[in-house]
Amino acid sequence: MALFAAARRAAASAAPLILRASASSGAHRGAALLRPLAASAARPQPRAMPFSSAPATRPSSDAELLSVIDSEIKYAEDCDDHDRVEEIPDNFPFKITDEKGMNAITLKRTYHGEQIEVLAQMPSLVTGDEPDHDRDAEGKGEEGDGDGDEDQSEKPPQSSIPLTVTITKGDGPILEFTCTAYPDEVLIDSLSVRQPSGNDEIDLIAYEGPDFNDLDENLQRAFHKYLELRGISPLTTNFLHEYMINKDSREYLLWLRKLKDFFRQ
Repeated sequence: MALFAAARRAAASAAPLILRASASSGAHRGAALLRPLAASAARPQPRAMPFSSAPATRPSSDAELLSVIDSEIKYAEDCDDHDRVEEIPDNFPFKITDEKGMNAITLKRTYHGEQIEVLAQMPSLVTGDEPDHDRDAEGKGEEGDGDGDEDQSEKPPQSSIPLTVTITKGDGPILEFTCTAYPDEVLIDSLSVRQPSGNDEIDLIAYEGPDFNDLDENLQRAFHKYLELRGISPLTTNFLHEYMINKDSREYLLWLRKLKDFFRQ
């Protein structure tokens, strides 16, 4: 803006001098050429509009979204056990670490010199609609029995929790189980043994063993017993289901409130 004003002042002061000089010499053609410059300098210039720091008006779509979020928050507060405090059983063998805003909790304990850590994630609902390859294989041999297929397809919904169980002994190898916990049952999905190398690239390419279901049945049962002795039992999984379902309600309400804070800005 300062550069524009200086140029305007220079043009305004130079125009009369040039016109007078051209008049005294009788150079009418030169004066005609300079008249547009003089007229431009004498013409009023538009005023610069001051900068406005007023906040922009919130779009109507944001207001509508805020209204919907408010309704969902009220519904969650009225229907969910978001403020419920779970009573930990007296014989629960683990110490729970639960951080607000995270989608998992950590369970820790020591068992005969072993350090046991369990990472429990948010539950998912099993509706019974997922394909069951074993059941499909049996159904192919019984295509004529429609009643049996109908009875097998009606399964009550269950919730399941993904678990990662890590067992260490000092600086030695790490034994890791990947499990799916149902209210009264724990299924082992995979089992691996690795060294505490701290190298992520090596961990990615390390051999993790065969599929757990391909192991000998006696070995499978022995590993289930191994985990049960270390606290991965129906007592633990039953409590975890109640705890994680309530945590899911709390985290959902917290997430809604964060959304509301964002759209209110």
